[in-house]
Amino acid sequence: MKNITERKFGPQTRAIHGGEPSRHGVNGPIVTEIIRSSTFTFSSTAEMKLWAEGKNKAYIYTRYGNPTLTVAQKKIAALEGAEAAVVTSSGMAAISSSLLAALKNGDEVISTAQLYGGSYRLMRDIFPNMGITVRQVGTDLADLESLANSRTKVLYVETPTNPTLRLVDIHKAVAFAKKHKLISIIDNTFATPVLQNPIALGYDMVVHSATKSLAGHSDIIAGVAVGNSNWMERVRQMVIYLGGSMDPGAAYLLIRGIKTLGVRVERQCENAMAVAKFLESHSRVARVHYPGLKSHPDHALARKQMRGFGGMLAFDLKGGLPAARRFCDRVQLFLLAASLGGVESLVIMPIYSSHYNMSNEELRRAGVSPGTVRVSIGLEDKEDLIEDLKQALR
Repeated sequence: MKNITERKFGPQTRAIHGGEPSRHGVNGPIVTEIIRSSTFTFSSTAEMKLWAEGKNKAYIYTRYGNPTLTVAQKKIAALEGAEAAVVTSSGMAAISSSLLAALKNGDEVISTAQLYGGSYRLMRDIFPNMGITVRQVGTDLADLESLANSRTKVLYVETPTNPTLRLVDIHKAVAFAKKHKLISIIDNTFATPVLQNPIALGYDMVVHSATKSLAGHSDIIAGVAVGNSNWMERVRQMVIYLGGSMDPGAAYLLIRGIKTLGVRVERQCENAMAVAKFLESHSRVARVHYPGLKSHPDHALARKQMRGFGGMLAFDLKGGLPAARRFCDRVQLFLLAASLGGVESLVIMPIYSSHYNMSNEELRRAGVSPGTVRVSIGLEDKEDLIEDLKQALR
């Protein structure tokens, strides 16, 4: 649709029509074609020379770009209210490419301590070998000012956090980044573009594991970075160098999944609130981590900066590790599996998945205990989900 990113459509309309070419006419397909070709032709060496000089935007090789990938990128950029996006082969490809586009040897990054385990291990295990120093701050951003120095280049935050759903004040974080002329990057996977849009607040880059809610059907691995055209060109070059490009078939499924994002997130928010309230009232549950509950430490902040509380929650079981294992082994409707954001409801123990290979101190800082269970709420009837929880906790 012409100028879709410039129109004042709502998020669900942008999810369906954003980035799509005009479909009006005779015999026009209404879904995006999968362009499987690995390479593309030129009409002449003169045209190829113009591409090499950066004077045209022709496709040459799918690692560099592909028509199906372009639709996915434009659609997500429209959803996030950004100039451009770059899709990648995984969420970690998007995260690593975005960070490495902004960092070099000798630089420092300030990151929230509570992160998805893959992001945390990238910064803990890989960045030091590249001469990049990581300084951590809590989700409350306390003592943030003391961490910045002349070598600090990036502020990286994740909100809500994986797996305990703590929130970072995204207004405060981006104000700090602007004050110190830092590149601000935010992982928006748990919130999705439906519930918050950090680009509108001035963030330089937003990253997603598109495997999760954006695709929504647990059938692809994908990632995306979003931002202004200049930053996205730098990220694109990093993806080209490191090889983290998306397959056209995955891009097609991502486009298809995004078209139902709004209605899926709405239902997941509704279901998650019902499940969280049930768990909070259960005698075997020590604590529920869901920002929609008044008992959550960041409930007021969630009401302020999000348009809903999301489909993710976690809870700590009385009885610790043995109780958590019994619960996960007993669920029937919920599936015991990693990942999140799909149409089916999942449970997982972070110490055996996203937060494996972490010390007790690292787990404590992340808010994860041996008895923590993370829950991804799907689209099933909430009454059935609650009945399954009842029998598993019995």
